[in-house]
Amino acid sequence: MKLLDTMKLLDTVALLENIPDLSLYRGQVGTIVEVCEPDSFEVEFVDIQGHTYALETLNSQQLILLHHQPLLATA
Repeated sequence: MKLLDTMKLLDTVALLENIPDLSLYRGQVGTIVEVCEPDSFEVEFVDIQGHTYALETLNSQQLILLHHQPLLATA
């Protein structure tokens, strides 16, 4: 994983896969609220009113880090 893609506490992430057993689907956006291990995160999913609808432990292969500003190219 590249440095720019390292996930950390309070990062915004999106699901890369469907997890129907948890009623979570690709593209849903959440926030990392706990780093359990270097590759495992507790992610909170909140609706538009701010109510939590899911709180699940997921690994980095299930998530993509979202960026809210341009990234600088590194050499």
